[in-house]
Amino acid sequence: MTSGTLFISNGHAEDLIGAALAREVRALEAGPLLALPLVAEGKAYAGLAEVVGPLLTLPSGGFPFGSLENLRADVRAGLLTTSVRQWFAARKLAGRVRRVVVVGDTYALAVGALAAREIGRTAPGTRGPRLPLVHVQPLVSSLYAQGMSAADHLRELNALGANVFMPWETALGRRAWRVYTRDAASARHLALKGVNAAYRGSFAMDVLPAPERDLSELRDGRPVLALLPGQRGDAGVSLPVMLDAAARLPELQAVAAFPRPFAELPDLPGWTVDMQDEFTATATREGARVWLLRGAFSATVHAARLALGTAGTANEQTAGLGVPVIGFPTRGPQYVPGFATRQARLLGRALTLSAPDAGAVAKAARRLLQDPERYAAAQTDGRARIGAAGALPAIAREMQAL
Repeated sequence: MTSGTLFISNGHAEDLIGAALAREVRALEAGPLLALPLVAEGKAYAGLAEVVGPLLTLPSGGFPFGSLENLRADVRAGLLTTSVRQWFAARKLAGRVRRVVVVGDTYALAVGALAAREIGRTAPGTRGPRLPLVHVQPLVSSLYAQGMSAADHLRELNALGANVFMPWETALGRRAWRVYTRDAASARHLALKGVNAAYRGSFAMDVLPAPERDLSELRDGRPVLALLPGQRGDAGVSLPVMLDAAARLPELQAVAAFPRPFAELPDLPGWTVDMQDEFTATATREGARVWLLRGAFSATVHAARLALGTAGTANEQTAGLGVPVIGFPTRGPQYVPGFATRQARLLGRALTLSAPDAGAVAKAARRLLQDPERYAAAQTDGRARIGAAGALPAIAREMQAL
């Protein structure tokens, strides 16, 4: 049996990155591709890699430590029991895998390190060579901790492992053939800790597709305001606020990138929704009209002058294009106040945080648009903090050295 590559990832964005890297590997070499998604259904790997192990869908969407409520809901959904079954599944791939690639956080790296060790055992009771382990770390950044005091870290204790590289992650990273980071500052930090770390570009921009459709037939000449409620349950709270803010900004044409079927739209008090087809709808209220588009995130942000966003990777990709983002906290599961504050440290002036009120959001948007120097600074920070695409092709080429 020909051995191949096992991809372990734990999150929606991580699955996208893992699948994109798998496509780059497939283009360069033969061998089967296997995937062990630790969160959700791993749909990104469909038709590309064989999914091994049990799947786990979490109510928090992969953010169990975002709040105590998230953790309780995830435990009830089988977080602990399914995780143990996934560990055992990773151990049973002897003979099928010759390298392990982890895309995710410390937990995913721990599962990958276990798999690399156990699969490398040549027979029961015999210790064989550890398989090469590659870690793609798209989550932690040294930029998250900039300007933070010890007291600040205590206030964000539940996000400590996301704000800084913890000692146990660094120890596991030393076992990896290479750790690829999301920015150059993080690579330098890990290198000082004895980790073979490298920065090759932006994973987030690598998985941003080309614009999916032509929006010219929807445009009316006004600058586009992109509404990005995100993939998670935050949209139930954030989309109504975004629509109300857009109604207060008549100088902008609002276009909402909604990632789910329109049947899952939250209640939009005062707005009338009209469906044109399964990918296009409009929301209208007292003369204000907002386009609702499915499957057109890239097209929307490429056309945008400004964005309102309560998302993780989507906000970062938008900032990476040079489009400033106005964000505001929700009750979760993802874009809670702590997450929003952390993202603001990462993106710098590219992200402006507002109170979760339509009037405050609209005021922040107009203030930014009316200040050319501030707007230009936001563009500069977004492009610099996120970086350019090209990481995943480079990583795939370097992995051939294994």
